[in-house]
This record gives sequence, C-alpha cells and structure tokens, in this order.
Amino acid sequence: MASYSLDDIRAAAERKYGSTDIEVGGESVRLLNPLRLPKTRRDELLALQEQMGKEDSDQAELLSKAIRTVAQSEKAADTLLGEVGGDLAILAEVFRHYGESTQAGEASASQG
Repeated sequence: MASYSLDDIRAAAERKYGSTDIEVGGESVRLLNPLRLPKTRRDELLALQEQMGKEDSDQAELLSKAIRTVAQSEKAADTLLGEVGGDLAILAEVFRHYGESTQAGEASASQG
C-alpha cells in the first residue's frame, strides 16, 4: 500500500499547480494558479475572463483586474502593473504566459 505524507502531497501540488513567477526589477512577482486561489477570487477571475470575451470590453482594464486577482499580494500586483504601465500588448503577454503555465498537468514557469 502506498503511503504519503502531507508534505509529499503539498510538494506534488506545488510542482503541478505552482505559481507563474515574473521577474520585475530584481524581485519576483507571483501569479497564483487558479486552483490555489480562494473560491471568491477564482469566481472573480472567471467573471473577468467572461467579460474579456465581450466586444465592447476594456481589455487593458480587465487584464489589469485579472492580474490583481491572481497576484500573490496587492504589493506584487502594484509592482507588476506599475512596470507595465497599461501597455495592452504587455498585459496580454503576461496573461498569456499565465494561462499557459496554469494549464492543469503542466509545470508552471516557476519550475523552469
């Protein structure tokens, strides 16, 4: 019979569902995997993603809100968004990398 410690399970969850880490000015900004977010923040993220699909939506505003929703802290979000400065192309790339690294079963960017 297989036996695992809770630490083993935590380590496996971190490997599989770890954060997307983005280096900004010498510090690392962590964007948490949706499965590691509290339910209220997962629901917020889902609602934002649904709004992004609407034709008349402000993509820069929605992407910024999504990054704030998944960032490990408000300070981390402020750091990243301050550096991005509302550049829609960079916001889209950040969110694209985040989306790719948080697909279930794939290693996150922090595992590189």
